[in-house]
Amino acid sequence: MKNIVILISGGGSNMAAIVRASRQQSWAAQVPARVVAVISNKASAGGLAWAQGEGIATQALDHKAFASREAFDAELVRTIDAYQPALVVLAGFMRILTPGFVAHYQGRLVNIHPSLLPAFPGLHTHQRAIDAGCQVAGATVHQVTTELDVGPILAQGVVPVLPGDTADTLAARVLVQEHEIYPRAVLQLLRSLP
Repeated sequence: MKNIVILISGGGSNMAAIVRASRQQSWAAQVPARVVAVISNKASAGGLAWAQGEGIATQALDHKAFASREAFDAELVRTIDAYQPALVVLAGFMRILTPGFVAHYQGRLVNIHPSLLPAFPGLHTHQRAIDAGCQVAGATVHQVTTELDVGPILAQGVVPVLPGDTADTLAARVLVQEHEIYPRAVLQLLRSLP
């Protein structure tokens, strides 16, 4: 059985999509895996309550309680490693991770970004796509490296940018794609891991 640990900072809709997919028979037939823990840097993250309701272990680790980013990441590694994960999945985890953290999980750390990378890394991706006059936008699942939003691309989902779109309306359509491509990319990566 391959263990998955998911890190969140908010509502956890991508986390929920991965949990639901991991419980489907079609997933289990390809790779025995399960989400064993959901960890957040915010005790108020709505996704923690959802995960608890699903019988998944949860923990909150407040990054503000640590003197440095390195100290927080060191404790986060200790917390994650207690679950012996094959894969660590960032699902709306709003923290930039230290090089030491990324190196510890090299090849086993994935993220989803709400743009068609390499276009629009960082924040405010939907408004930036609209402002640039893009015809399409979307989401990218990628492996995490020490450089923000530039790791190897595992999957992408595309949506049209419609006339009159706002950042919110575009974000809603992109989120639907995220819920479809993230579980598939996680499954594909798990199948490739020893």
